Amino acid sequence: MPSGRPPGPRGDTVPRVARGTLITIEGLDGAGKSTLAESLARELAMRVAHVELLREPGGVEVSERIRALVKDPALAVAPRTEALLYAAARAQLVEERLEPLLRQGAVVLLDRFVDSSLAYQGAGRSLGVQEVRAINRFATGLLAPDRTLLLRISPAEGRARQHRRAQEPDRLEREGESFFHSIASAYEELARAEPDRFRVLDATQPPQQLLHSALAALQDLPFASPPSH
Repeated sequence: MPSGRPPGPRGDTVPRVARGTLITIEGLDGAGKSTLAESLARELAMRVAHVELLREPGGVEVSERIRALVKDPALAVAPRTEALLYAAARAQLVEERLEPLLRQGAVVLLDRFVDSSLAYQGAGRSLGVQEVRAINRFATGLLAPDRTLLLRISPAEGRARQHRRAQEPDRLEREGESFFHSIASAYEELARAEPDRFRVLDATQPPQQLLHSALAALQDLPFASPPSH
């Protein structure tokens, strides 16, 4: 099984602590990450003994409380504060859930991880991708995904899907078009920089077709078997 802690982006050598597999799902709001994560968790549970589905920010009590803060539309949260809050929630999740699960050999599906902060705060908030990366290297102890599924969708389509949900938008979802275009571009750059880790999927596919595409994107991982048809 992959360790979940490959060498860092600057070639750091990291001890092989974890034995499981960490799969992250990334993309713009409205891309369908949560729907895919749930479907993928059900499918993988028929093939793998231990599958866990978690979300970010959240997954443990401390992180869920931070989630309520960063999403509250009534709060004015400064960009650097926002980045640090996400990193703090991530640090607690890594310590309390991710590391123990990976040591147990679990396959962990995670709805968002560090790449979200690089795209949303690094690019969207103009804090700088490398600056936000440094914060999160400390927060995660260099824990990195074995595979990242990036759901590609245009900002316009993502926003349209959000409007169709007829739910009150959270604080980030209320941002303007330029914010989401910056995020989309950042995601594409991240995927180009790490082609071995990223698999880019067309988020406009019907849900079942997207699930099959996701399974195909995981089939080279040690735990996986070829996707069913």
